Amino acid sequence: MRDAGTALDLAVIIVTWNNADVILPALQSLCADLEQSSLRHAIWLVDSASSDATVALTREQFPQVKLLASERNLGFGAANNLALRDMGFGDGANDNLPAAVYLLNPDTVVQPGSTQRLYDTLMGSAKLGLVGARLSYADGSFQHSAFRFPGLRQVFCELFPVPQRLLDGRFNGRYPRRLYHNAATFFIDFPLGAAMMLKREVIAQTGGFDEDFFIYCEEVDWAWRIHELGWRVLCEPRAHVIHLGGQSTGQARPSSFVHLWRSRLLLIEKQYANWKARLARWLIRQGMRRKLRGLDAGDAEMAAACREIIEMAQR
Repeated sequence: MRDAGTALDLAVIIVTWNNADVILPALQSLCADLEQSSLRHAIWLVDSASSDATVALTREQFPQVKLLASERNLGFGAANNLALRDMGFGDGANDNLPAAVYLLNPDTVVQPGSTQRLYDTLMGSAKLGLVGARLSYADGSFQHSAFRFPGLRQVFCELFPVPQRLLDGRFNGRYPRRLYHNAATFFIDFPLGAAMMLKREVIAQTGGFDEDFFIYCEEVDWAWRIHELGWRVLCEPRAHVIHLGGQSTGQARPSSFVHLWRSRLLLIEKQYANWKARLARWLIRQGMRRKLRGLDAGDAEMAAACREIIEMAQR
């Protein structure tokens, strides 16, 4: 942590839940990149009641990290908001707030120069409020890092058979892969929440994440509100972050599946017109019934999850 001056240039937030297997590489890569930058920075780690060694490892190996350990699993949005409040967001005064906040998943490895590049891009335009990084998987393969706001076509793609060419293209809300391989930034609807940076003014105006989203879709909702206030959103391909993907949520597959569709239904209610929301709920019910028919007889937990989602979509 660099403490020269008053307000920080950048505050980083990492939210963990049973991430002992990935948190040390994540913090090592982040700290190395920050030390090579010109940024006055600090790191917050919010742990949501991990039962593994995540907290102990962080305290032992990275004492400079400000650790907020919750006794219950707060969910992604609420945990990030806890760190934002700890920084002073919501108090009404902006003078001592960091100029930008970087939200980073624990299952990431930051590549050299990425943090400075994101910060410089974010601060390079008065109209820009949110920037996302280019992501790849651990083996170097391509990962979609930014998306168009989800509509009925994306709901259909999630639940019914669709040709691969449509899944990977505009029909399913994806941007062309060639854009990620260029040096130029490009405008997007929203970035994947694994690595995104926001200006303090955006956070102050929007109030952070909507905590009704326990996990999933919270970055989509936030980006939607950011756009509504007139801010622009970019993907910065020159900022590269390796994203292992699904380290936390993969630990509880049926419950994660329910959380995913509960959040999608909440997003539908918040952002869709009434006719569109009704049609989306109908598609979800039909899709879940289709999934139920394809499950093995012994997959009782996933069957129960599908039935719960059908019930939620009927309300």
